[in-house]
Amino acid sequence: MPEKLLVPSIEQRLAAMVEVARRMKGKTETEKRTGHKPTITISREFGCEGYPVAEQLRELLEHSTKDPWVIMDKALLEEAAKHHDISETVFQSLGHRPRFLDDMIATLTPRWKSERDHYKLLCNQIVSLAETGNVIIMGRGSSIITQQMNNCLHFRIYASHHFKVRSIARRAKLSAQDAEHLIERKEKERVKFIRDFLDRDISDLSLYHLAFNNDRNSAACIAQTIADYLCRKAAG
Repeated sequence: MPEKLLVPSIEQRLAAMVEVARRMKGKTETEKRTGHKPTITISREFGCEGYPVAEQLRELLEHSTKDPWVIMDKALLEEAAKHHDISETVFQSLGHRPRFLDDMIATLTPRWKSERDHYKLLCNQIVSLAETGNVIIMGRGSSIITQQMNNCLHFRIYASHHFKVRSIARRAKLSAQDAEHLIERKEKERVKFIRDFLDRDISDLSLYHLAFNNDRNSAACIAQTIADYLCRKAAG
């Protein structure tokens, strides 16, 4: 499908994900609870350059922290779930779900009961990875799910319709008309997903530390700004 051209290699990111889990195996339970490294969530309107931002941000953060970082998104979560050995290696070594997550799930809208178990697992995976740190989580409501986690920083990318059509057409090798249809369909899916499962508006700017207009800020500029912001926050 054309949208597969928009995301980085699954195989490469699975390897990075397993590396994160490997690092966690050597930590004590106390270190897991108190030694939180930063986690970044990136929410974006479909058609914005979320993955180019995440890829460049990962490189900047690996250079500055000297540690590996992993980019987590829907495709990677689903791929890990397909491979039992990887899923066991990763998700059983990432700590435990905090109590607030159960409280949050208990208050969610009842419209998603048919997929309750699936989404509880997704929430558990997102929170476990966010607890571990050195993770860039793309979408899936992660900015909402991890709002109460002190080690998480949240960012939003938006753009004009014209920018998104041009970006998707170029990156997914589509005509402008096909790009427009893809954007309309995917954005409706995203809004419905967040509304059905979290009953929140993902475009609510109060959820984010910073928001970026992709028309006026390149992927490189956004990535560098987030990296600088993270460095300043860490410095106090």
